[in-house]
Amino acid sequence: MQTKEQAREKESLIFGLRPIIEAVKSGKSIDKLLIQNGLKNELFGEMMSLIKKNEIVYQYVPLEKLNRLTTKNHQGVVGYISTIEYSKIEKILPSVFESGKTPLILILDRITDVRNFGAISRTAECAGVDAIVIPARGAAQINADAIKTSTGALHKIPVCREENLKDVINFLRESGLQVIACTEKTTENYYNIDFTLPAAIIMGSEENGISSEYLKMADSKAKIPLMGEIDSLNVSVATGIVLYEAVKQRLLETK
Repeated sequence: MQTKEQAREKESLIFGLRPIIEAVKSGKSIDKLLIQNGLKNELFGEMMSLIKKNEIVYQYVPLEKLNRLTTKNHQGVVGYISTIEYSKIEKILPSVFESGKTPLILILDRITDVRNFGAISRTAECAGVDAIVIPARGAAQINADAIKTSTGALHKIPVCREENLKDVINFLRESGLQVIACTEKTTENYYNIDFTLPAAIIMGSEENGISSEYLKMADSKAKIPLMGEIDSLNVSVATGIVLYEAVKQRLLETK
């Protein structure tokens, strides 16, 4: 008997060369495409040209994996239709400045747990974050379970799925935002950072933290002091602590 999560995932499945081609042409957002190793034919070529043009994330997998996802005639390709519409940070940021608001952007580096991502999104929306930026590869799938965990916040807050986080960080810095990496690899505590300035906060995966490349690019590094024996917090909890420090500082500044 399938679980509720499996049932939700099944609802987002799309398979077959022609259905996927038509879905992309009609403007549907596809989260991820799984393609059978060695697949080649004329229709496949048409599909590949289309998904590359639309920058859709894809990967090659064994036939057995596709057969486990669906027993129907998938023709060697299975995709997941996104439950949200993605935004572009280059379009979001100017509108934030134009509205007179001090930007607060959240960058999630390889957060793969769906429920953590949903919980982070809920907190981010409550804290007034202007956009969440995630990588096109190596991030949690935004499925029905993520939407549920976010209590609908993922339908309210812009999510920007970007091919290159390095380019995003450079863009944000050039736009006047300070980039703050939340990491234990520093002596600076998070409450000593001036969050009243335009800011982009990077949170990393629980397994590996923030990629070394992005750590080097950050303007500041900040940690949450831990007083117990466990050496780390759940990433959704850590994100909430840091975001609400920004909220506190900005509220105090307006008084």
